[in-house]
Amino acid sequence: MNRRGFLDRTGATVIILAALIAGAGCRQGGFYSNSDGWESLFNGKDLTGWIIKCKPSDAGKQFWRVEDGTILADSMAGKEHDYIWLLTEQEYGDFILRLRFQAYRDNPGNSGVQIRSRYDDQAGWLDGPQIDINPPGFWRTGMIWDETRGVKHWLYPDVPKGEWVDPSMAPQEMVFYYSDEGSDWNELEIKAIGTKVTAHLNSVKITEYDGTGVLDDDVHKARNVGLFGHIALQIHTRDLLRIRFKDIYIKDLSD
Repeated sequence: MNRRGFLDRTGATVIILAALIAGAGCRQGGFYSNSDGWESLFNGKDLTGWIIKCKPSDAGKQFWRVEDGTILADSMAGKEHDYIWLLTEQEYGDFILRLRFQAYRDNPGNSGVQIRSRYDDQAGWLDGPQIDINPPGFWRTGMIWDETRGVKHWLYPDVPKGEWVDPSMAPQEMVFYYSDEGSDWNELEIKAIGTKVTAHLNSVKITEYDGTGVLDDDVHKARNVGLFGHIALQIHTRDLLRIRFKDIYIKDLSD
């Protein structure tokens, strides 16, 4: 299934829609800001403020690096790796996170943005919810998967454990750009307030989730995740992935 078929748009319509969205962003004062409480999480030069987490067998390999002012995740050399995470050193509770990512058509791998998560060094596992980024099936981008041990299923859309999401569950108006089209970059905004999480992709709301009774349940409390923790970027286990991130800003809304 190609992108145009999913959106049921002609090329001209997609271009017009993208222009309208961009215009709306400008009227709101832009997607990013260095003022009004916004803090940059990436200095464009190195990985200061971030830490790589992985199993010992993957330690020392270069999966994350800074290139051309972007954070590049690159596991295209081979599938012989487990999950590789890039975590913020700082932890967050309530916040708005904004970032840009660039996806490639020839990329078969999966990524995502973990929020309020925590890495267990002994188990080699990152617990917590994840906003999915899935270039091979872009329609999944913005949905919520929970990596927490004892959960490990889709939180939004709400499907029974063991079942999978499908393209019909994604907003028909969603817009996703590959590196060779449109603006080249996608804008992702994640807002987490208490148990409520929303995600917008290119100004289109993808997810509106109320995790009351889930993100604050005993399973998440035992792992100390769901409501407070690190933000992390993902390279999925045994995936060939190439994806870039930049313009990573956060507004801490915690009291």
